[in-house]
Amino acid sequence: MAEIAAFIDRDGTISEEVGYVNHISRFQVYSWTAEAIRGFNRRGLRSIVVTNQAGVARGYFSEDLVLQIHSRLRREMEQTGAYFDAVYYCPHHPTAGEPPYRQVCNCRKPKPGMLWRAVEEFGVDVGKSFVIGDRYSDIELAHNAGARSVFVLSGYGRGAYEHQRNQWKVQPEWVAENLLEASRMVLEAV
Repeated sequence: MAEIAAFIDRDGTISEEVGYVNHISRFQVYSWTAEAIRGFNRRGLRSIVVTNQAGVARGYFSEDLVLQIHSRLRREMEQTGAYFDAVYYCPHHPTAGEPPYRQVCNCRKPKPGMLWRAVEEFGVDVGKSFVIGDRYSDIELAHNAGARSVFVLSGYGRGAYEHQRNQWKVQPEWVAENLLEASRMVLEAV
């Protein structure tokens, strides 16, 4: 049986949006994140982080820092009884930095490479799954992969939704205040 996943953006959705997280001290998980993830865990949805981390390509921080932050994120969730099934990130940028990070790849959102990885690793049915995020690229990702989308107003979300949505080619299926409200919408829909 195919799995259903919640593909969740990191910065601005799971954690505070601070621009580039170039030091581990700048990474702060939102207070509602653990409850949202526990809800997915209890219902058997795969909880998978999908995040662009082009700061690696741009030379703002190392890939090792990304791994340290994700290790800390997993520990914080485990301490609250929540867990992520996977954490995927794209360190690439198509025009900035040096190879191997400067490249056109299939994993940089809104391209669906990270979602296809979950199909391979977990047997996820993307068409029954959800992408949750605070950027239009998350909505495009859902559309490009055939998933459903929930746009959150945390992070960059509120400003983007209020000032840019009339320019968006695709609209989200749902709009939520934050990840916790988004998780409740998703759980009602499955």
